[in-house]
Amino acid sequence: MIQSTPLLGKLYLIPTTMGDCDPMDVLPQTIKRAIDCIDYYVVENDKTGRRSIKAVSPEKKQSELKLFVLNKHTEVHEHLEFIKPLLEGQNMGLLSEAGCPGVADPGAVIVKLAHEKGIQVIPLVGPSSILLAMMASGMNGQSFTFNGYLPIDKDDKKTALKNLEKLSHDKNQSQLFIETPYRNNKMLEDILQAIQPSTHLCIATDITLSSEFIKTLRASEWKKLKVDLHNRPTIFIIHKM
Repeated sequence: MIQSTPLLGKLYLIPTTMGDCDPMDVLPQTIKRAIDCIDYYVVENDKTGRRSIKAVSPEKKQSELKLFVLNKHTEVHEHLEFIKPLLEGQNMGLLSEAGCPGVADPGAVIVKLAHEKGIQVIPLVGPSSILLAMMASGMNGQSFTFNGYLPIDKDDKKTALKNLEKLSHDKNQSQLFIETPYRNNKMLEDILQAIQPSTHLCIATDITLSSEFIKTLRASEWKKLKVDLHNRPTIFIIHKM
């Protein structure tokens, strides 16, 4: 007897809110429709994953959810175990802790594996702090680079900042980066010490939240202001025109 190959499930990339706000203020109805129909999820944290799902679809039974936790402690051999439901024909959702999965997010490894296994990947619309910050910065949206985290060492960080500043000038390219939120105030100090007074700096923090703050000024102008970024998710963008 010839056994038929089971249909593969689809992997839905499901954006989440970027903080404490009404999810329907920033997420389209397609997110709720997807969550209503999906019981299998890959998340960074079980508790916050369940909270995100409940916020969007409060009527969904938590007992029916099957969550796979993907974080820095996850072993590579576990990835294939995570996508078993997809291989067995079940649809799955991939959730980030905040914003869009797969972008500055460990979920990219699951997306890569899905492509290797011939699984359809469906990205859903939602907030991306990187894109929203770039949109609001007034800097070059035609050419920009997201650089992730800069080095922690002070001298290495200073070198990295100067290199990004030079690159922004040479290529007319906006340079985006982030820091661990509790080190944001120190990062701002280091930026202002490293870059030239005429270089533009955009600070975009608490994007989509009621405390949202987005402002672009020259470094010399930022030095006259006092901004508290402690424990507030922030995107930094520099561009030497």
